[in-house]
Amino acid sequence: MTGRLFGLGLGPGDPELLTLKALRFLRAADVVAYPAPQAGESFARSIVARWLDRGQSEIAIRFPMRPGPVPAAAYDAGAAALAAELGRGRDVALLCQGDPLVYGSFIELFARLAGRWEVEVVPGVSSICAAAAAARLPLASREASLLVLPATLAEADLARRLMTADTAVIVKLGQHLGKLRRVLEGLRLLDRAIYVERASLPEERILPLAAVEGEAAPYFSLAILRPHSTESTHS
Repeated sequence: MTGRLFGLGLGPGDPELLTLKALRFLRAADVVAYPAPQAGESFARSIVARWLDRGQSEIAIRFPMRPGPVPAAAYDAGAAALAAELGRGRDVALLCQGDPLVYGSFIELFARLAGRWEVEVVPGVSSICAAAAAARLPLASREASLLVLPATLAEADLARRLMTADTAVIVKLGQHLGKLRRVLEGLRLLDRAIYVERASLPEERILPLAAVEGEAAPYFSLAILRPHSTESTHS
């Protein structure tokens, strides 16, 4: 008998946004695994810490928290640790900030494990939706389209794609905040962009992107651009 892997979407940070289904699988799992920095606590674990009361085994999958792609070796090591538990017949709950299949580290682990083990994915509230709710900005209605872009793209690519967007959400700001500002200034759209930082958390910040200082943003931040809206973009 082999174990099952549950990829649990936890939402953007507010524990009250955890779904009942994710909570049920979390409580039933033999092992709880989560991404963590190479030194320090796991943000994903902190979201559900109040429910970790069953004495389950825990696995911290350590990733380097620095700009650029995560080395494949880190995913390989994490997948091997999970596979060892699954091979013992133990069910593993893998905690995923936001939604597991939206720019999550779960995707790489899923690719390494899905062919050998039974995997169930529980969707979660993505940062994209949480930020829109916090800023009270509709993302799409009627025939409008929604474009999601990583700020890691080259300036020319960002500009080309943003020019035709009805609404765009730009994620992975981090070290690319200054680049995005330059692109939007060039398109004369900077005043149409709203910046959202740490959506759903007590330290949440929402302000016009033009008012954000510096060339870099925290990891948990994104921008929402509504180029053609005639409504106020923030109140």
